[in-house]
Amino acid sequence: MRDIDIQGPRLTEALTETWKTQPGAWGALTTVDHKIIGRRYIFTAFVFLALGGVLAALMRIQLAQPEARLLGPDRYNQIFTMHGANMMFLFAVPVMEAVAVYLVPLMVGTRNIAFPRLNAFSYWIYLAGGALLWIAFALDMGPDVGWFAYVPLSGPQYAAGKRADIWAQMITFTELSALAVAVELVVTIFKQRAPGMTLDRIPVFVWAMLVTSFLIIMAMPAIMVASTSLILDRLVGTHFFNPAEGGDVLLWQHLFWFFGHPEVYIIFLPAAGMVSTMIEPFARRPVFGYLGLVMALIATGILAFGLWVHHMFVTGLPRLGESFFTASSMAIAIPAGVQIFCWMATLWDGRPVFKTPLLFIIGFFVTFVIGGLTGVMVASVPFDTQVHDTYFVVAHFHYVLVGGAVFPLLGAIHYWFPKLTGRMMSETLGQWSFWLIITGFNATFFPMHILGLEGMPRRIYTYQPDLPWHALNVFASLSSIVLTAGFLVFFINVIQSARAGEVAPDNPWNAPTLEWATTSPPPSYNFAMIPVVNSLHPLWDSRDTLAVAKGLRTDRRELVVTSLNTAEPQAREASPRNSIWPLLTAIATSIMLIWSIFTPWAVVWGSIPIAIALIGWFWPKGTPEDEA
Repeated sequence: MRDIDIQGPRLTEALTETWKTQPGAWGALTTVDHKIIGRRYIFTAFVFLALGGVLAALMRIQLAQPEARLLGPDRYNQIFTMHGANMMFLFAVPVMEAVAVYLVPLMVGTRNIAFPRLNAFSYWIYLAGGALLWIAFALDMGPDVGWFAYVPLSGPQYAAGKRADIWAQMITFTELSALAVAVELVVTIFKQRAPGMTLDRIPVFVWAMLVTSFLIIMAMPAIMVASTSLILDRLVGTHFFNPAEGGDVLLWQHLFWFFGHPEVYIIFLPAAGMVSTMIEPFARRPVFGYLGLVMALIATGILAFGLWVHHMFVTGLPRLGESFFTASSMAIAIPAGVQIFCWMATLWDGRPVFKTPLLFIIGFFVTFVIGGLTGVMVASVPFDTQVHDTYFVVAHFHYVLVGGAVFPLLGAIHYWFPKLTGRMMSETLGQWSFWLIITGFNATFFPMHILGLEGMPRRIYTYQPDLPWHALNVFASLSSIVLTAGFLVFFINVIQSARAGEVAPDNPWNAPTLEWATTSPPPSYNFAMIPVVNSLHPLWDSRDTLAVAKGLRTDRRELVVTSLNTAEPQAREASPRNSIWPLLTAIATSIMLIWSIFTPWAVVWGSIPIAIALIGWFWPKGTPEDEA
């Protein structure tokens, strides 16, 4: 290991030839480059965000006036369900994993994500699941059972047709994709870190994604079991949720919320990691309390599995059990508070530069704290009993998820946009979008707290004119126009900046983490020479040159495998080349899953093309890069 010029032309030419993605359609379909797949994930997730926003606007128009006739009850139920399912399963979780797919290999100093073909497969499966949901909606087969699909209302007795089956199978698609990405991230973080990147030198965002990945691995099988049991009840005639035959409707809620509340932190923890990483260059100092932030992430991940019953306080559970879940629901505010105080201390002791990413971080502080305070309120059984299924919960839910995840995400897009595109986003448009979004968001959702306290139930498509809800609903609906305008400015900024934005230098923010040690955007191989890390902030502590590790071949795709604790080099590992088989496997899997909505025999006959595709995927090709 020694300091060398990592931009040697012969080295980069050889690596470019080895790691390149072929041009044209064939290259696009066969690539396993984590950066290309990550950009696809991010783009697709934001398309779903825009579609979900359109549905939200339709609901606000419908509720602006009592007895409005824009939407009937059936269409409103579809739109309500589509909005929730789209935002939770097609946007919130996938977009956080998408950012990690792009950034984590760069931040830990490796050339590609672990299991890159599985990564490609996960994207195609995610895209197929989203297409299934929206095509069904266009054909008037969109699910109408709520994004939570409570039984027995989603069971065969009350939900005729295929709408609930579409919902259940969409869950299978998205959770299969999420689980695949989680496994890739865990292996990448544990075994492909740059030499010298010990556990106490891992960037906080990488720690956040590691904890999030374990949450996904442990929580998402529950919702897959639930959705599979539901579709078996509906299509095969089992009775998992039929009390008349020994089933239990509360089993659904336990399975769903055992996943559903960790999902809140699957969405929040990556956002918290983004904040911890972004705040350093704008505060112009290292983040305060690195160890405290990491321990808070881990504590949140553990406590997240002890909260799910606070969604079920009105189902008649034993009081002792409710008391336990009240305590755990309040306790999880402690690690969240630790993180907030660490971030505030970082800004207080720094010299803040108020660029757009930092503005979104400050907006996150305000909105997330409000959501956290109302979260402590609904953790109390007597209070939750009063506001359960009212618009108070809608307000709390959006303050936690939009304030706690979307605000940091929008800041992250501004921050890492030059890394993705090589261009800077407009600072003027960025600040306009921030002020419009934070103003529109608070004006739209804060009145919903009052609506809930006044007794307005959620999930209703209209209300009577003699009820005292009209004025606040009009105000919320008008305010949503401001919120929509803010997102339009954001999307305009993204499109305009990607086409003609200011060309970005390699490290425009003077950031300390490794993703800025390579060009913006990075080459296909990420790093010509694998960096060696000697501190938590390698680009601040080694401003002139980075130590690098030699020994990887340039004529085939190779990665460095390092030890889990100390990141000492252990082996050279071949990385799979581009392949069409992940796409073919995803197509075969999608056909089987969609076909099974109409006949159980699809599982039998549909398994044959899946087996053929997997054989092609893993058939020995004679080169080490293809044996994975």
